[in-house]
Parts: sequence; C-alpha cells; structure tokens
Amino acid sequence: MFLFGCDILQDEEQDFQYEEQDFQYEYCSTDYIELWGESYNIEQTTELILDSLDGIIPLQIGCLENLKKIDFSYSTLSGAIPSEISYLFNLEELNLTGNQLVGEIPSQIGDLTNLSTLILSYNQLSGEIPLEIGNLNNLLELRLSNNFLTDGIPDEFINLQSLIVLDLKVNQLTSISSKICSLNLDFNNWGNFTILDNQVCPPYPSCLSVIDISTQNTINCP
Repeated sequence: MFLFGCDILQDEEQDFQYEEQDFQYEYCSTDYIELWGESYNIEQTTELILDSLDGIIPLQIGCLENLKKIDFSYSTLSGAIPSEISYLFNLEELNLTGNQLVGEIPSQIGDLTNLSTLILSYNQLSGEIPLEIGNLNNLLELRLSNNFLTDGIPDEFINLQSLIVLDLKVNQLTSISSKICSLNLDFNNWGNFTILDNQVCPPYPSCLSVIDISTQNTINCP
C-alpha cells in the first residue's frame, strides 16, 4: 500500500511538471509578457503592485517566475484566481483583497511554500478553504474574511506554526476543530485571530473568545 501511495505521488508530481512545461512553452517563450496593456520582463520582474485594475487576472502571470510580491488590492478584478499562480515559486506576498473575485481558492496555492502573506479578503470567493494551505509553513498572515467560504477550518492548519494573524470573519464556516488551539495565536486579540460572523456550531474550542462565539449564526445547528 505504501509503495502504491508513493507511485501516485510520483505520478502527480510528474503530471505537474508536464503541465508546467507545456505552460512555459505556450505562454512564456519570449522575454516579455503583457499584462493590462503593459510589458513585463519575465526574468527581471520581482514585484507587481498595481491598482485600478479590471477584468480577469491573466493566466500568463504564471510566467513571472521571479515574482516575490503581488498587490492588486482594491481594484475591480473579476473571475477566478488562476491556478497558474502556483508556478510563482518565489512568491512571498499575495494580496488580492477588495476585488470581485469568484469561485474557489485554487488548491495549487499550497505549492507556494515561500508565502508569508496571503490576503484574499473582501471578494466573493466560495467553497471550502483548501487543506493545501496547511503546506505553507512560512505563512505569517492569512486573511480570508468577507467571502462566502463554507465548511470548516482544515485540520492541516495546525502545521502553520509561524502564523501570527488568522482572519476568517464574515464567511459561512460551520465548524472549527479544537486543534486550532495549538496554533501560536493570541486568540483574545481581534488583530490576530477572528472568526466573527460565521455559522459555527457548538461545542467551541476553549481558546475562542466570547465575542467570536457570541457572533455565530447557529440557527441551523442541530
């Protein structure tokens, strides 16, 4: 069984490598790519801090392999977060807050193991929080508030031992494991942790503040 599991992992890694190679060949074969009417050098661009953007995030953004920072906050971007963002292995900061992004958070975001900041708040994202975010061992700040995220906080979050800020308020989350208490967070400080205004049912982990508990919509709880 173990060998079979290893074979599956190797196949998945191989498939990912083939997909990346195909993507590089089709979209990244020149020195420059165009994003929102501007040209960016594939090798030399390390930051994209842009505002007043609209339309979708072009999948060609995955060509900028040396990017360390993306800040497209408070624009009117729509559509889904492209899975090609997972090719940005050097990315440390991703801030897409305050847009009109829809769909699920791509699970491939868990491949960005250099991320220290991930901010996707104030969008229209839906579905479950990807358990793959638990792979981001260097993550310091995770903000997913004011979306339509459902289900619970993945148990894999216990791996995020560097995390300082976890903001999940104003979603449709329905469960939270007591394992969350093993994180090195100040659970009584709203600036560090909050799940205000969700739909989490009791019993609640002992580390949650009275405010976090009292603002849960429990109308559909058993």
